[in-house]
Amino acid sequence: MTTPNDSPHYSLLEDAQGLLVASAQAALGVHLLRAAGLISSGTAGTALIIAYLSGWSFGVVFFVINLPFYAFAWRARGMIFCIKSLAAVTLLSIMAEVLKPLLQIAQIHPAAAAVLFGVAAGVGLLGLFRHSASLGGVSIIALILQDKYGFRAGWTQLIHDLVLFTVAAFVLPLSAVLWSLLGAVILNLVVAFNHRRDWYVVT
Repeated sequence: MTTPNDSPHYSLLEDAQGLLVASAQAALGVHLLRAAGLISSGTAGTALIIAYLSGWSFGVVFFVINLPFYAFAWRARGMIFCIKSLAAVTLLSIMAEVLKPLLQIAQIHPAAAAVLFGVAAGVGLLGLFRHSASLGGVSIIALILQDKYGFRAGWTQLIHDLVLFTVAAFVLPLSAVLWSLLGAVILNLVVAFNHRRDWYVVT
């Protein structure tokens, strides 16, 4: 078991491939949600709601709304975490838009979209966390709370998502909100049960 005193250090190549693969996982999850007209958890969920209501590009909205969080990330966890998180958000923003013409989904049941999103995005977040990165926004706050107070990152995100989906219920069909909530619960359970400070900590 890895402890805080012998945390692994990744090479530049290892970090690069880790961020790329993890971001691709998350982008695939978002793409499945959009195909079913659902929303995701975290900051991406806010971006999807804005994109649905405005018709703007999800990638652009997601990138822009994350900008205020980078200064906080730099101050709380350092330059490396901030830069890696910026890279992950940028990769997700680009890949989510690239997937639209390359992987066209004519029909998908919302239950399948929710479950597959939860698993894919959850694994993606785990990969980013293990390479000292995040997808910005709420996940930055979640990691900081876990590091400082031991409150698991998944639980912080779950609390945020409950608020997010309450708001979504006023602007989206109830069925879409409920299926989206299933995806969020699965994602956060994947993170909560598999990312713990005493199991795996990176610097």
